[in-house]
Amino acid sequence: MDASWYVLLALLLGFAIGAASVHLLGIAAQRGRQVMAIASEPVPDGVAAMVGVLESAGIVLDGSNQVLLASPGAHNLDIVDGRTLRSHEILDAVRRVWRTGETEVLDLVHRRGRIGAGTELHLRVRIAPLGNRFMLVLAADRTEELRLAGVRRDFVANVSHELKTPIGAVTVLAEAIEAAADDPDRVRSFAQRMQVEADRLARMTKGLIDLSRIQSDDPLDRPERVSIAAVVDVAIDRNRVLADAKRMRIMPRVLEDAVVLGSEELITMAVQNLVSNAVQYSPEATHVGIGVRVVDGVIEIAVTDKGVGIAVEERERIFERFYRVDPARSRVTGGTGLGLSIVKHVAVSHGGEVTLWSRPGQGSTFTLRLPVAQQPARKEIA
Repeated sequence: MDASWYVLLALLLGFAIGAASVHLLGIAAQRGRQVMAIASEPVPDGVAAMVGVLESAGIVLDGSNQVLLASPGAHNLDIVDGRTLRSHEILDAVRRVWRTGETEVLDLVHRRGRIGAGTELHLRVRIAPLGNRFMLVLAADRTEELRLAGVRRDFVANVSHELKTPIGAVTVLAEAIEAAADDPDRVRSFAQRMQVEADRLARMTKGLIDLSRIQSDDPLDRPERVSIAAVVDVAIDRNRVLADAKRMRIMPRVLEDAVVLGSEELITMAVQNLVSNAVQYSPEATHVGIGVRVVDGVIEIAVTDKGVGIAVEERERIFERFYRVDPARSRVTGGTGLGLSIVKHVAVSHGGEVTLWSRPGQGSTFTLRLPVAQQPARKEIA
């Protein structure tokens, strides 16, 4: 075969390859146009409106898993970054749903924030196809729900334990009294100890009743004008006997009196609990300070003690029911672990808050902050 045939075969082969390439490029271009048409197809109006009003996180993805729509909640939870999903777990689940077409629900831990460790959130995520071209992702933040569930579990366990202790002690002491019926001195000693446990049980029961009442009632439904100076006087008077027994001084410093709206009984209870804790947990022959001032329309009632202080890791839990930094010391002082929980609920129900400053070995300062009541409008005399 001479050279001309080789040239002809090469030309024919080149033509065939070129034609095939053009055909493949045409198919690729057509598919590219189809993909672009799918990607550019607008999300149905009803879906867009639904995502826009969701309080939880709602996200609509296209076929390439790009974010087309995201509710404000999705941005608040920090699970989207521009047009991409930040969570690899959610993205993996989305890919599975594309393959199977089946709705998937998963619970996961997501870290919100890009600096440091971020905030750990517990999310329940539901992923479902939205027609043939879109994917819907719904995420609900269950962090607070799980935290409250844990608090409830702790509350039930703590109530069972805390009530069991004085009840068991009373039972044992009653049996001891019966056994020592012929020994008046022992009977008298057991009876005194029984009275201590009975008093503790009564205080605990009263604390639970007070806490339940505070949580169920709204003191701002029928508020009264409450003088904080008068509240402080009553709280000091209620703790004077205990302070005198420990050779302690309660030193008030009311820089400015103010009036708040709410329940005088509950506010007095909260301040009295703060003062009582300060007296109980401070050493003998020290003093407790009570400062009152008004800052930017908020009255601050600060109670300072000379106790052992509270470590940083304890401060988040100090306002939980029955939580005590030193349970052994609380048994000696007769504490129930409900006082600070009551203070917190009184503060919140009156539109305020309670804050804590503490340093181990130097004592603590609890500050009850409540909004000052507006002055009533004066009627003009014609």
